[in-house]
Amino acid sequence: MIDKNDVAAVLELIRPSLQADGGDVRLVDVNDDGVVSVELQGACQGCPLSSMTLANGIERILKERVPGVTHVVPAMPEL
Repeated sequence: MIDKNDVAAVLELIRPSLQADGGDVRLVDVNDDGVVSVELQGACQGCPLSSMTLANGIERILKERVPGVTHVVPAMPEL
């Protein structure tokens, strides 16, 4: 099982890079299969490159630093 605090700590390391471009990230959930749900905020929300930010940035770094992370997905919008 992945410790949500470990994921949050790594996101804190990533956050300054996103904030430098006017964006941010919020941890929504970590499930038992290692899937991390995040919400991109600010300039990152709706950005055409947000899928690249998730896959090549956030997901890659989380997989490197937190054992058990398998995938990072955008959180489903709340209804």
